[in-house]
Amino acid sequence: MTIREQTQKIQRETLSQYACLSDHSRGREYSQEECPIRTCFARDRDRIIHCKSFRRLMHKTQVFLSPEGDHYRTRLTHTLEVNQIAKTLAVALRLNEELTEAIALGHDLGHTPFGHAGERALRDVCPHGFRHSEQSVRVVEKIENDGRGLNLTWEVRNGIGCHSYSNPSPEGKAKTWEGQIVYFADKIAYLNHDIDDALRGEILQEEDIPWEIKYSLGRTKSQRITTLIKSIIDSSKTQVMMDDQAARAFDQLNSFMYEAVYRNPVAKSEEGKAIGVVKSLYEYYVQHPQEMPQEYRRIIETSDVPRAVCDYISGMSDRFAVTTYERLYVPRSWGY
Repeated sequence: MTIREQTQKIQRETLSQYACLSDHSRGREYSQEECPIRTCFARDRDRIIHCKSFRRLMHKTQVFLSPEGDHYRTRLTHTLEVNQIAKTLAVALRLNEELTEAIALGHDLGHTPFGHAGERALRDVCPHGFRHSEQSVRVVEKIENDGRGLNLTWEVRNGIGCHSYSNPSPEGKAKTWEGQIVYFADKIAYLNHDIDDALRGEILQEEDIPWEIKYSLGRTKSQRITTLIKSIIDSSKTQVMMDDQAARAFDQLNSFMYEAVYRNPVAKSEEGKAIGVVKSLYEYYVQHPQEMPQEYRRIIETSDVPRAVCDYISGMSDRFAVTTYERLYVPRSWGY
């Protein structure tokens, strides 16, 4: 037996009946010879970690635009925290860790520069619309690897596309338990680390957090995350879920964060400028598509200019978007 086959045998013998076994995968869009060492999901995880879109996450906004300080979250650190929480759930529920990791690490590959402000800007101007979960799937299917994509398994692509199914989505809930725990891990991660960043940025004070949330979930980030994780582990008997008390407190925390942080005029003071940058770049490249890199000009041949421009801009890091905007629109000093 190869190492991969030994791993698959261990999975069959030890994982839950609700786990997605790697040797039961629906497969890839294009068939490939199996790796003798890694399972198909481990191979997907590695492809995501080594792709360009993953590296760019380190320079993409999570909540605070270009924050001063080394300890604020970026889209990459958010992804790593989602992965850690999702893996904790996968181990406890005896689900497939490799599939869980691949979905968690790839879930935000299609996110725009400037966080959700950039997402709203592209949704406003692009006739195809824009949702970052759908774009993440597009990245791994159509954009990475010079347009050939990463050729990931169906289960990983499904989990990535369904990680934010609270928004209207034709896919709805992920078909695997691994995909569903990433959905919860994403929200557990961002609500709690955004509190941490908001406290650091003095957008929030500890006493601002409602007493009911502290009573139900805990006073610290660690306590809240532990409470929510334990609730999912204890409640997920035939479906992935939280108990009623934790779910109510979680919804209350979500509502509180939207009012106190996500719509806070201080925290969002630069969002108008960010939206202006994204929309201006979109307008420019729709009129000058020949100035985009070859890998995006190639998209025009199979789709259209707006689709190619949307793909190009959504892949930009914050600083590259700002630098490009300055090059195109800000006058430079004349010298001779």
